[in-house]
Amino acid sequence: MADWRTMSVDGPPLPAGNFSTWVADMRAALRGDREMEVPCDGCTACCTSSQFIHVAPDEADTLAHIPRGLLFPAPGMPRGHVVLGYDEHGRCPMLIDGRCSIYEDRPRTCRTYDCRIFAATGIDVDAGDDTKVEVGARARRWSFDYSTDRDRVLRGALDAAVGFVRERDKNPTESAVLAIRLVGDQ
Repeated sequence: MADWRTMSVDGPPLPAGNFSTWVADMRAALRGDREMEVPCDGCTACCTSSQFIHVAPDEADTLAHIPRGLLFPAPGMPRGHVVLGYDEHGRCPMLIDGRCSIYEDRPRTCRTYDCRIFAATGIDVDAGDDTKVEVGARARRWSFDYSTDRDRVLRGALDAAVGFVRERDKNPTESAVLAIRLVGDQ
């Protein structure tokens, strides 16, 4: 596991916001209570990194905007759950001219995805995965504000959770999400 304190930076730092606030917002998004508002500023790294996007059967508006031929049954999920694949270049097929063509109706997975999770957990998403290089480069640029005691306590709790999770799971994204879920409201 990469140490979040010593990750190399691939460009100028990007303000990620207050750490405690971000963790609370991320936990709410993972529960389905809200969407994440990520200051992407034109970045499409997540849309170009060979990711399968889960779409649940209750996402009718999303499903209505994606051609059926681009959706496949989601492995290990109940009937009706599908995944949106990617093209031969690793890009989401809904990314047209560098923009999401279904942004207002994008999948829930996209509404909750936030690459700051890798900066927050110190997990190097692109270690050994050439398809996630741009996501990793962006994640290393995020810089959280740790101005309160609560931020620092939460940082320590999250470090402990990441250590526990990474001993058991090697998938960077799943590890980062599980670590955030394990950290209760401090």
